[in-house]
Amino acid sequence: MTALHDLPAHALLAAYRQRTLSPVEVTQAVLAHMERWEPHIRATYLLRPEAALAQARASEARWLRGEPQGLLDGVPVTIKDNIATAGDPTPLGTAAVELVPAAADAPPAARMRETGAVMVAKTTMPDYGMLSSGLSTFHPLSRNPWDVTRGPGGSSAGGGAAAAAGYGPLHIGTDIGGSLRLPASWCGIFSLKPSLGRIPIDPPYTGRAAGPMTRTVADAALMMQVLSQPDARDSMSLPAQDIAWGEFDQGAERLRGLRIGLLMEAGCGLPVDPEVKAAVEHAARLLEGAGATIIPMQPFMTQAMLDGMDHFWRMRSHIDLQALPAERRDKVLPYIRTWADSAASLSGTEVFTASHQFHLTRVATVKACSALDYVISPVAPNVAFQAELPSPTNDPLRPLEHIGFTVPYNMSEQPAASVNCGYTASGLPIGLQIAGARFDDLGVLQVSRAFESIRGPQHPWPQPPAA
Repeated sequence: MTALHDLPAHALLAAYRQRTLSPVEVTQAVLAHMERWEPHIRATYLLRPEAALAQARASEARWLRGEPQGLLDGVPVTIKDNIATAGDPTPLGTAAVELVPAAADAPPAARMRETGAVMVAKTTMPDYGMLSSGLSTFHPLSRNPWDVTRGPGGSSAGGGAAAAAGYGPLHIGTDIGGSLRLPASWCGIFSLKPSLGRIPIDPPYTGRAAGPMTRTVADAALMMQVLSQPDARDSMSLPAQDIAWGEFDQGAERLRGLRIGLLMEAGCGLPVDPEVKAAVEHAARLLEGAGATIIPMQPFMTQAMLDGMDHFWRMRSHIDLQALPAERRDKVLPYIRTWADSAASLSGTEVFTASHQFHLTRVATVKACSALDYVISPVAPNVAFQAELPSPTNDPLRPLEHIGFTVPYNMSEQPAASVNCGYTASGLPIGLQIAGARFDDLGVLQVSRAFESIRGPQHPWPQPPAA
């Protein structure tokens, strides 16, 4: 029998409807499971059991009256630190930020509250979200449930760890260069970075998207129904659109006749690990066997593009840090300070040239994908790395060498998902990235679900270490 904390959202909702389960007992089970896991993976921020149970009791009352508040009433959800929740401070993963209560829910949190979801906790992130790890000067070090000596990825570090560990079915993270897909890959879960503006966020920023982190495509599709409502606070929010999110499961037939590009080299950054390469190539063969045409692709990113984006982000962070009082600036992770301050001597011409790489990346990505229905690739060239490290290279002057497969789709505004496609010999998950044309978020979900249905048995989810 499936434990309550492991039940998917659609199963919980069916049970609430039939009155065979209550949001209170589900929330209690999730909180008890979190209590067993948290000393080992430290995925949460603002874990407040009594507040969660109060929400669950209110949800239970609504279900007993036959008046659920919304589509996700009573379903447990976690929300990333940097997504504001009314009355709570938003530390952005760093000890340098003043802890001022947020005046209002940011759009993703507002949509969850409006639908009646039970917010069991916020989740951790690294300093300013500028690392693909769980290393933070504010939060305890977050770890990967599959192997607690490894990190969960980032910057949606706690969300990835929480989903893999079974902290309920629904989790929300953000992504500006891979921050949803990287932890999804390294934690063996599913995540969708939607088209820019599909899920409104506040504050908005070029390339930055919020998205679902779940164990299944089905639960992500359920979340998209709620999260994709327009919100005027996001200047890039897409207009309201009637998308048939409920039609995410078209079966393996959805793959028949598709032209799917296979990108095995990013054109920049770290080389692809042999076990990652083997898992993605196996996924390509499965898709081909289901009727897709697999078309090998040449890299379209360059090291100059990756370095340019890196240098521009360094200058942005350098300016932000210089604006802080010295005593607060000194609290930022030294790796981040070294990275940001390396931009201090850049000339105006060099900063402009760096910023232009965002546009060049966008143009190259759209062009490379234009003749294809979808593109598959590794999410990252590597698997989960040592938890204490800020990045796979541990080098602040080579910090982004692992995002060559993910960052192009942030700049091109295209939807891209991570779905587990295999494991290393030591049992670490490996993610397959599936990218689609701009605005084809539903298509990416459908292809992800089709792959999910043919990929074969998955390893059991990790369990908390014995006390």
